[in-house]
Amino acid sequence: MNKIDLLSGFLLGIISAAIGSYIFIVIFTDFTFISGIQILKSQGNIGKIITLGAIPTLLLFGILLKLNREMMARGVVLAVIALAILSIFL
Repeated sequence: MNKIDLLSGFLLGIISAAIGSYIFIVIFTDFTFISGIQILKSQGNIGKIITLGAIPTLLLFGILLKLNREMMARGVVLAVIALAILSIFL
């Protein structure tokens, strides 16, 4: 059960970061999502978009801790660490 909670927290963290990236690109740029990803990748700013997109995971982490779902919260932290490593290489 603990591994399933950890995995579901990890997936929730990745999904919330993807949704945050989508919202950031659509609201704060003049591009559509796909063209925005391509243009920002060509400019070398995709790591910054991933980092800004990870902000909603803070809210998710707080909610999971409030609901006493510590293993899922650990999965969210693991997702943030994975996104940080990913943004270093992109």
